[in-house]
Amino acid sequence: MSLQTKNGFNANEPVSVTKLTLSVIIITKNEEKNIARCLNSVELWADEIIVVDSGSADLTEEICKRYPQVRFSYNPWGGFGPQKKHALSLASSQWILSLDADEVIPPELAREIKTVIADSNFNGYKIQRKNFYRSQWIRHCGWWPEWKLRLFRRESGCITNSLVHESVEVKGTVGRLKHPFEHYSYNSVSDFTVKMDLFSSLGAQNMRRNGRRTSTADACFRAIWAFCRIYFLKLGFLDGRAGLIIAFSAMAGIFYRYIKLLELRQDSKKQ
Repeated sequence: MSLQTKNGFNANEPVSVTKLTLSVIIITKNEEKNIARCLNSVELWADEIIVVDSGSADLTEEICKRYPQVRFSYNPWGGFGPQKKHALSLASSQWILSLDADEVIPPELAREIKTVIADSNFNGYKIQRKNFYRSQWIRHCGWWPEWKLRLFRRESGCITNSLVHESVEVKGTVGRLKHPFEHYSYNSVSDFTVKMDLFSSLGAQNMRRNGRRTSTADACFRAIWAFCRIYFLKLGFLDGRAGLIIAFSAMAGIFYRYIKLLELRQDSKKQ
């Protein structure tokens, strides 16, 4: 069953849970390179698709409005967790599938999802995520296997309020699906640089909000340990040049996150 809606809707209107089976929720900002691939992978079998945008300046909105199932709305950016919680509040189905704009549901996983939600004793499901750098599936670096709880009953699940690295929490039993979904987040070294800056800033804000403290020595130690853990202990060297890039990027991201936390705490003392 497909929910035919008029593109665009009043996000302030209360949403009641209906007999629709599955809602897909996605948050976006400047995702014109990714969003069509994501929507194509769910449009034929999802009852509704909720896209919450935080101010795209590219063709993201125009692309989304080509899909009849998409309910597109704007919400000011407040971090990954708050944005996804808002998207969840707009969904009206019994089951929720949370995706990022650069993720794809392959046909075999789509069939499995439709099967389990038709008759399930679980309140949520973890799904393995296959992460790609360019066209290379990263099999090490701690990137595989990577289990993500993304499919859950609306009345049993919630999304954490974390500014970055948010997660789904479910009350009750959680199962695991056999087939993975795909993640195409990094197509160049520049993608690592951009996301490293964003994630380190949000991570520093998260830690400050939670009362965390740090020092320059702590930042250096954690950064070096991150590289060693990913490249050596997690066998990142087996992924070749991609593994080296991932390890270095993680090292830099950890270093900047803790240095930014240090700066935030120093700035707060000056006020």
